[in-house]
Amino acid sequence: MQGKKDYQEKLFTNFQLSERVPKENFYRRLKEALDLSFLYLTTKSYYGVSGQKSIDPVVFFKLCLVGYLENIISDRKIIEHSSMRLDILYFIDYDVEEELPWHSTISRTRQLFPSDVFEEVFTKVLGMCVTKGMVSGHTQVVDSAPVKANASMDSLELKVPEEELEEYLRKVRYMSSKDRNPKINKASKEEQTITANTQQLKGIVSRNKKWSEEQDQRQGAGNKNAKYTSNKTHYSPTDPDARISVKPGKARKLNYLSQLSVDTAHHVITDIAADFAHKKDNQCLQAITHRLKDRLKGQGLLWHNLLADTGYSSGENYAFLEKEGIISYIPPHGTYKGGPEGFTYEKEKDCFKCSQGQTIPFVKVYYEKKSNTKKKEYRASKQVCKGCPIREKCLKSSQEKRITMTYYREEYERAIARLKGKQMMSKRKSTVEPVFGTLTQFMGMRKVFTKGIKQANKVMLMSAVAYNIKKYLKFTQKLAQSNRQAAEAILFLFKRQIQVNFIRIEPSEFSINY
Repeated sequence: MQGKKDYQEKLFTNFQLSERVPKENFYRRLKEALDLSFLYLTTKSYYGVSGQKSIDPVVFFKLCLVGYLENIISDRKIIEHSSMRLDILYFIDYDVEEELPWHSTISRTRQLFPSDVFEEVFTKVLGMCVTKGMVSGHTQVVDSAPVKANASMDSLELKVPEEELEEYLRKVRYMSSKDRNPKINKASKEEQTITANTQQLKGIVSRNKKWSEEQDQRQGAGNKNAKYTSNKTHYSPTDPDARISVKPGKARKLNYLSQLSVDTAHHVITDIAADFAHKKDNQCLQAITHRLKDRLKGQGLLWHNLLADTGYSSGENYAFLEKEGIISYIPPHGTYKGGPEGFTYEKEKDCFKCSQGQTIPFVKVYYEKKSNTKKKEYRASKQVCKGCPIREKCLKSSQEKRITMTYYREEYERAIARLKGKQMMSKRKSTVEPVFGTLTQFMGMRKVFTKGIKQANKVMLMSAVAYNIKKYLKFTQKLAQSNRQAAEAILFLFKRQIQVNFIRIEPSEFSINY
């Protein structure tokens, strides 16, 4: 007989959310594992003693965590998605009939709490991973990646000289007043003023010309207003902290720079922070080291090895890491040669020897103005090279032989010696790059949906929290399964041994006394 389902809504029903969420559900296990009650004391100072009650800080952080776990970057969509999921409602301690907070409440609360509160949540989850034995601490891998800012390249404004700034602002205000929806310029006076010198501006003009000629096949090259933009000449009024950056094969965008460190044991994120996208990686390494060393020390872990790519290499960084007692595995830049071709360096005398046996002694230490790097100069007098058979080839138009060398030559040589084995470098690629891919593709870090570097830092911290907590639950589940399998194996062997012993006993060995 064919069945037909007739639905009639009940007026009264007995429904318990806890009974509807399975025991093996991800959010049920997450609720049992993650205790955020410490946030009540941490965030108490940011609220008054009267007025309407705010969103529960624990609920706020749990909703943020749901967004990154579900790869949702919009606060509005987080609320819509959570209202349709029984397991998420159970996780945030809301009943089916309770109304969820308004989406703008999440945005305002995110701005209310400073980065330190988000750091505490990150440290709490990291501590859980350390307790489970997921973090070794001795080897850390550092890398960076650009993350798109919440600003468009079309919004860029041209920086002007300081003496022309007031006149330019009056013009912009007049144009905005005629617009129905005028945009507020969030940039400070310093960010709107051009700081590039004449030489830098000439370089930008020449690059602009070269860019228009050589990059004619790029996407958007045929646009009427297509031009080369630089952080020295342009800024974003909607998000002044965003910076123009580009990677080979990618379009120029307004980005933030995500600096990430990962432990090699189980690929747990040990540190993450937002930085300005126009900065070089080697300019960020020392701040990363101080921050990461303090965090690992707080967890009772000792840090010995640092793995990073060529972007983090510099003589200053090599010397700094040696001073901190950290062994670095960072390939040097291709520009480092160790000395000019045909010359031999003598460490004891700190001089160079040419192929003709002449000595070029050390003269002075100085800072190069263009790169502001510390260098050493070696120079021989005119008389040394007089009558040399290869004088014209060696000196060319100079009158004396002059060699400039990085001040940190010995640090470079020790770093190169450590890189002879390829094991460490292959470990770097297999550790940090998959983590970045997971964060940007599946953990809501494909774009910073807030404005300002402080807010961007909070976004990256919560994305890392979601990554670590997911890895923690997966690790504990596997650990429980392996422990159960081990217990079952031991029980099986024990029963087997009893059976073997029972078979080996002969009937004559038994004696019964009445």
